[in-house]
Amino acid sequence: MTVGVCYFPEHWSRERWETDISQMAEAGIEYVRMGEFAWRRIEPERGTFDFAWLDETVELIGKSGMKAVLCTPTATPPKWLVDEHPDVRQREQDGTPREWGSRRFPCFNSPTYRSETERIVSVLTDRYADNPHVAGWQTDNEFGCHETVTCYCEDCGEAFSEWLADRYESVADLNDAWGTTFWSQQYDDFESIDPPKPTPAANHPSRVLAYERFSNDSVAGYNRLHAALIREANDEWFVTHNFMGGFSLDAFRLADDLDFLSWDSYPTGFVQDRQPDTPTVDELRAGNPDQVSMNHDLQRGAKGKPFWVMEQQPGDINWPPQSPQPADGAMRLWAHHAVAHGADAVVYFRWRRCRQGQEQYHAGLRRQDGSPDRGYREASTAADELFDLDSVDASVALVHDYESLWATRSQPLSPDWDYWNHLRTYYDALRARGVQVDIVSPEATLERYDAVVAPTLYLVADELSTALTDYVDSGGCLLLGARTGEKDPYNRLHESLAPGPLTALTGAQVARHETLPDHVETRLSYDGATYEFRTWASWLAPEVGVPRGEYRTGEAAGNTAIVRNAAGDGSVTYCGCWPGDDLADALVTELLDAAGVEYTERFPDGVRVMERDGYTWALNFTSDPVTLTVPDSTGFLLGESTVDAFDTAVLDGSIRGVGLASE
Repeated sequence: MTVGVCYFPEHWSRERWETDISQMAEAGIEYVRMGEFAWRRIEPERGTFDFAWLDETVELIGKSGMKAVLCTPTATPPKWLVDEHPDVRQREQDGTPREWGSRRFPCFNSPTYRSETERIVSVLTDRYADNPHVAGWQTDNEFGCHETVTCYCEDCGEAFSEWLADRYESVADLNDAWGTTFWSQQYDDFESIDPPKPTPAANHPSRVLAYERFSNDSVAGYNRLHAALIREANDEWFVTHNFMGGFSLDAFRLADDLDFLSWDSYPTGFVQDRQPDTPTVDELRAGNPDQVSMNHDLQRGAKGKPFWVMEQQPGDINWPPQSPQPADGAMRLWAHHAVAHGADAVVYFRWRRCRQGQEQYHAGLRRQDGSPDRGYREASTAADELFDLDSVDASVALVHDYESLWATRSQPLSPDWDYWNHLRTYYDALRARGVQVDIVSPEATLERYDAVVAPTLYLVADELSTALTDYVDSGGCLLLGARTGEKDPYNRLHESLAPGPLTALTGAQVARHETLPDHVETRLSYDGATYEFRTWASWLAPEVGVPRGEYRTGEAAGNTAIVRNAAGDGSVTYCGCWPGDDLADALVTELLDAAGVEYTERFPDGVRVMERDGYTWALNFTSDPVTLTVPDSTGFLLGESTVDAFDTAVLDGSIRGVGLASE
C-alpha cells in the first residue's frame, strides 16, 4: 500500500522543484503523477520539444527514492495545433464546436487528432523508455469528464456509419432490429444514418442506444491507441486510466487494455451532485461512504484486481455547488477507506494549491505559498499507517450494466428514476451489513459468487438469460430488481411481457407498471411487515413463482410486488419496485441467508466495516464517536474499540462478530 501525489512542476519556478520533491519524500510519498496537461510546455511549437524541465523533475524524483507516473497530455492540446486543425474539436448536438480554452474538447474519432496523439505519445514514451525512475503511465485524463464521451461532428458521423455497417449485414437488418417503421424512420443505406441530432420530439431509442455504444467504443479505441504505444516503448511499464465516479463511460470496455483501473475520488463533491437526497452536515464534511465505496468496488470489480485512487481529495474543492472544508481527519479516513476496499495506492490531488487558472480554489496538500495544509499532515499519517495486503475476497456480486443505464436514461418514464441511485439502494443495503461486494459486468463469470444481485438488467438478451439461469440452476441465489428484462439489446420491448426471456426463471410476468411521484403514499407488505417503496412499481403476475410481497396502496393494492422462485439447486427473488432502505435490507438479508453468506448487524448510516486480507476496518464518517463490540480474540492494529468522529480503527481479525455497542 502506498501514497502518492499529483505534481505540476510547470506551474512553479525551477528553484522550488527540489524543495517540493524532498518534502514529498519526507511525507512518505512514493509515487508522483505528472504531465497530464503539459503538451504545450513539452512542445511549444510544432516539432520543437522542451524536455529539460520534465527530465530534471523525473531525476529529482528518482534521487529522492520515489517513482514517477507520467501521463499522455492529450486532454489539452496546444492552441497552435487547434489553429492548424480546427477539425479536431468536438461538436455539440446542434453543431456548435467545443472551443479551445478549457480541456477535454478534442474528438476521439478525428483522424487528425488520432495522428497527433500517436505523434506526441510516441515522442514522450520513446524519451523515457529506459528511464528507471518512471514506473508507468496514465492514459490521457478523465475520459468523458464534462459530458464529452459523445461528439456529433462529421468525423463521428462517418465513423458511426462504418461502425453500424460492421455490425449489421444490411441496412434492412438494421431497420428490422431497430423497428424503424415507427414514424417512418427507415434508412436506405448506412451512410444516411446520422448521429442523433436535436429533434422536435425524442430521438428513436434504438438509434440513441446505438450511438452510446459507438461513442463508448470510440473512447475505448482511443485509449487502446495510447496503451499500445506505451507498451511498445516499454512493456514493463504499467498502464492505467483515471476514471471518474458515477460517470456513464463504460469502464468495462476500457479495462481489457489497462493493467489496473484508477479513479478520482472527491467525496464532498460527489455527495452534492450525484445522490438524490440533500446531504447531511456530516456528508458535506466527509462524503457518503457507500457512494464512494461503490466506485472503489466498481474499479476493483471491472478488472478483478486491486485499483488505484489516482486523485484523492486533499481539502476543499472548487467545482461542486458548495465548498465545505472537510472534517479534521477526513483525508486520512478516505485513504483507509480506499485501501479497505482494494486500493493499492492513494494519490492525492494536488501537491500545492495552484495560483492561476480554473482550479485556484482547489486545495493541495500544501498551500500556494508552500506551507503545509491539513491534507499534508493527514496524508503523511496515512503513509505511515498503510501496509501491504492481498486483494478483497467478495462472495457477492452486484451486476452493473452500462448499456441498461444508457437505455433507461432515454426512456426513464419519471424524472425521479435514476439508474445509479436504484443500483445504490441494493449496494448500500449490502454494505450496511458488512458484505464485501464485487461490481461486475453482465458478461462476468458468476459461478464463484454465492449470491448475485442484479438490480436493473433492463436489456436482456437470450445469452444473458441463459447465463443467469445456469447460475441459479447450479445452486446460486439471485436477486433481481425493477425494470428487469423490459427490453431486448436493441432497446425494443420484448415480444413477450417483461421480464422477457427471464420469465421462466422468475416464474412471473409484469402485468402492468406505473411510476409515481414522491408525495404519493407507496407501501407494500413483505414477509409479514409493511415497507415503503418509491418511483417505480411493476405489478407482477406469478405463474410458478411464489408471491412474497403485495402492494397495499393505490391502484396497485392487492397486486404482487415480489415473487420468489426455486430453480434447479438455487433460487431467484424478483422485486418489481424500487425498494425503500428497510425493504432493501429485508431483501438482501433473505438472499444472504439463502446463500449462506455471513453478514453483520445493520450498521447505521455513515458507519461501515470492511474486511480485506483478514483485517477489518471500522470507518466512522460521522461527527459522533461509536463503540465497537469485537470478539475477545480480536486485537487492534490501529485505534481502539471507541472510534472517534471521522476516524478509523483496524482490527487484526475477520469481520465476523464485529458490531456496535448498544447505547
